[in-house]
Amino acid sequence: MTSNTPSYTYEQAGVSIDAGNRLVKAIGPLVKATARPGADGEIGGFGGFFDPRAAGYKDPLLVAGNDGVGTKVKLAIDHDRHDAIGIDLVAMCVNDLIVQGAEPLFFLDYFATGKLENGIAERVIAGIAEGCKIAGCALIGGETAEMPGLYAAGDYDLAGFCVGAVERGEQLTGDRVAPGHVLLGLASSGVHSNGYSLVRRLAADKGWKLDRPALFDAERLLLDYLIEPTRIYVKSLLPVVRAGLVDALAHITGGGLLENVPRVLPAGAHAVIDADSWPLPRLMAFLQAQGNIEPAEMARTFNTGIGMVLAVTEANVAEVTSRLEAAGETVFRIGAITEGPKGCTVKGSAETWSAREAWEATHNA
Repeated sequence: MTSNTPSYTYEQAGVSIDAGNRLVKAIGPLVKATARPGADGEIGGFGGFFDPRAAGYKDPLLVAGNDGVGTKVKLAIDHDRHDAIGIDLVAMCVNDLIVQGAEPLFFLDYFATGKLENGIAERVIAGIAEGCKIAGCALIGGETAEMPGLYAAGDYDLAGFCVGAVERGEQLTGDRVAPGHVLLGLASSGVHSNGYSLVRRLAADKGWKLDRPALFDAERLLLDYLIEPTRIYVKSLLPVVRAGLVDALAHITGGGLLENVPRVLPAGAHAVIDADSWPLPRLMAFLQAQGNIEPAEMARTFNTGIGMVLAVTEANVAEVTSRLEAAGETVFRIGAITEGPKGCTVKGSAETWSAREAWEATHNA
């Protein structure tokens, strides 16, 4: 008996299994290029294996973290800049692991969209693979979800998951930090991946032309400044961490200096940071001027030019600085740990960060 009921397919519902299979095949070489001791760089199974012993660990503690890149994704979507947003995704995860003293070992991604199209997913995942190579971790798996009706045409979102390891007893917990420790700051590469809701609001309200040279740099597009990927600090920091030269690290993400530094301090330790000790990058100065943003708000919204903060003893300052500069980092001595409630104070003179008068902002945890 013939039925008049039409035969439905997943393709008609907006999901292409074939497109998903083609994507897996296309990214295979990218994934394989991230192979490292402990992981073979193959994908396609139901899970990815990692062998800590093959990576050289004897008694490792595993450290896991996950993150996204926030509304910076929308900037990439709106301007067809998909090639580096994956580096941001990896950076936000691996930089959080190194602050625990952990080496990132393997990474998994989640890419969700309404419809796979135009090779966009491949470009994003190529960036993820590049970020993994920069960080020295293996891309061992992921998930690509095609969900029509949930995402607007052309939109997608990302999430990243990373696992690292540190030998038992060598993890950084902040318990070694005490009054007298020096704070060093490593320069950021730009806005990194926090504060983009404010950046995009300013762009809309002020009518910025992102495809034109920046007002503060006629040689480079404003968009290029804003889309610059988050700096990955793993390979430069890992040697000094393993050498026992660093007692705490703080990744400067959402909450800025004010709220991230206290996360790695013990009770009774207060961080005092002098904003006069490093130059505010031109992009940050531009954002502040365009938005008339108060210095205290800058210090808790953006990284203001400092992407990572280290707590080291005075005796180790010179060696740590020398090693990190040799590894390509720009290092500033930005403050110190004093006695006081667990927290952070950032202060500056009248000439700092467009302030009309001397200022300071404090966050107690």
